Amino acid sequence: MPVLQYGQSIIEWRFQADAKLKRHYVTVERGQPVLLRGPMVGEAEQEALVRRRARWIKDKLALVNLPQGSDAITTGSRLRYCGRTYFTEVRHCPDLTRPRLTFTASRFIVENPDGSVIQFDALMPWLEQFYRDRAHEKLPVRLRYWERQTGLQARGARIRHFQSRWASCDAQNVLEFHPRVMELPTSVQDYVIVHELCHTVEKNHTKAFWTLVAQHMPDWRRQHQILEQSAFGDSM
Repeated sequence: MPVLQYGQSIIEWRFQADAKLKRHYVTVERGQPVLLRGPMVGEAEQEALVRRRARWIKDKLALVNLPQGSDAITTGSRLRYCGRTYFTEVRHCPDLTRPRLTFTASRFIVENPDGSVIQFDALMPWLEQFYRDRAHEKLPVRLRYWERQTGLQARGARIRHFQSRWASCDAQNVLEFHPRVMELPTSVQDYVIVHELCHTVEKNHTKAFWTLVAQHMPDWRRQHQILEQSAFGDSM
């Protein structure tokens, strides 16, 4: 597996060719090599792409690989939703056959058949289903609002699990959002929507694209910075 020396850091990556993608994406995940996806390129070009984002990758690796007390979720742990973290109560419910997650507007409640502690990886499918349900409920409403505000029109919206992106706009101008968008503050969710709506007109990140984003959301840089600080993927 190729590696890049960046200062005192070693960045290990693996490449996944995907002819359907127009550009390259990098994903940083806990305990995993960096994933670089996109059109087929040789190792020298891969290294150039990784080097281009090396500082961002280094910062994200440091963030996602921090020892996390939240790896074990117990009563008093915090789970993220809409830019806030909420108190979490874990209840031992031996009559259940699988965990159950609910949200009461002020706290998360986890009912767990295996005890009063649950590993975060075991809870994540149920947390992501919660995000997915809320995304189906809330994002289309915000999308319609921003269509009215901007005059830009999408041909629909879907919730989809990506490996390396928060959202996308396909060739038919259908917008797709990762369920984890619901982790983000509502202002950043709005930025993600506006960003993808602008891709219905400008498909690439050209000067014209960013001018259009700024026209509809003058403070986009602030929201983009918050998105950059979130431990997920990034496009190149």
